[in-house]
Amino acid sequence: MFGRKSKEIPYSGGSVAGSITIAWETQFKQDNVMWKVPRLIRLNDNIVVREDEIAAFFRDGKVLTYFDQPDRYALTDFNAPIVGKLLKSFTGVQQQAEVYYLQKRFFDSKFGSTEPYEFTDQLFGVVSLRVFGEYRWRVSNPENFINQFVGTFNEETMDQVESRLRDQMVVLLYSAIGKMKDKGLKVTDIASNLTNIEQMVLATSPDHFQQYGVEINKVPGLTINLPDSVQKAIDTRSEMSVLGVNYMQYQAGQAMVDASKNPSGFAGLGAGMGVGIGAGAGMGYAMSGQMMGAMQPSRQCPKCGSLITTATNFCPNCGAQLAQQSAQQTVKCPKCGKDVTAGVKFCPECGADMNAPLPKCGSCGFQLQTAAKFCPNCGKPI
Repeated sequence: MFGRKSKEIPYSGGSVAGSITIAWETQFKQDNVMWKVPRLIRLNDNIVVREDEIAAFFRDGKVLTYFDQPDRYALTDFNAPIVGKLLKSFTGVQQQAEVYYLQKRFFDSKFGSTEPYEFTDQLFGVVSLRVFGEYRWRVSNPENFINQFVGTFNEETMDQVESRLRDQMVVLLYSAIGKMKDKGLKVTDIASNLTNIEQMVLATSPDHFQQYGVEINKVPGLTINLPDSVQKAIDTRSEMSVLGVNYMQYQAGQAMVDASKNPSGFAGLGAGMGVGIGAGAGMGYAMSGQMMGAMQPSRQCPKCGSLITTATNFCPNCGAQLAQQSAQQTVKCPKCGKDVTAGVKFCPECGADMNAPLPKCGSCGFQLQTAAKFCPNCGKPI
């Protein structure tokens, strides 16, 4: 018997000279992919094959034939290709004639990595990834399936089969991630490329699973987990990009938010400043300079897109030479009209998208060039 638990599965029907009618009882099929009839085939045995089944006939370790059409097959029918060979079993030589039942339907199973995949990223270094998900599979080649799992691996339960397939799924996923990394995939790109990773797994799965006689149909619910510290850093970078600030500005803003939540936060901040003054003016000036530097306006590097202060001559990320921006190099916010430093994605006053197109006057249709409360063409309110 081949299933999740070892149960004695009865056959049905009576007997004629020791022969029986063999059928895989429905109540034992739900969690089983294969069942071996627990006796050798005899002359006059009948086999019942249903819509969702394949019956494989083996003798002396070789497949003689398959029955994949629903019907009752009598082994005494001399038109059956197996009979001529089976009759030799009754000439005094004991030969091993066996029947295996296989289900045609798809099975849904889960997988998960026990050992992490070490992903080397240019920004975050070596990152340990863990993969989880589900996969849908079925038997595509009965002969390979039985030869591999019964003959080679001596597997006896559904859990053992799923364990071997699960290990292969993890190997296949790690291989797909490695190939995409060689093409430039970064840790920060993994979440947006889960569908591409799934498609690569499906495209390469035949090379891995055909030897087992298994077909992988789908990999739903794929999840790739990052370490908490790396995920937090990625979330921080995303927030900085949306806010249009650099790291120092982000940290200063977070410190103010944390202090506002603590009633003694501002008092502690004042005490800290007092200690700084008492310790020496030099430390106070250093702290002041650092805070002032954090509050300086920023812009984007035209080459790599990094956020840098306007007073910087060379990009600290890619080394590109930057033209100095004067205080007059600003643009008007399309929503509130506030002067905003050129290159900022979102208005620090109202949060509007700086790249959004300006509206037209609702009265005369004039295309506004700057944010305004009244139309410069007809004078009507915008």
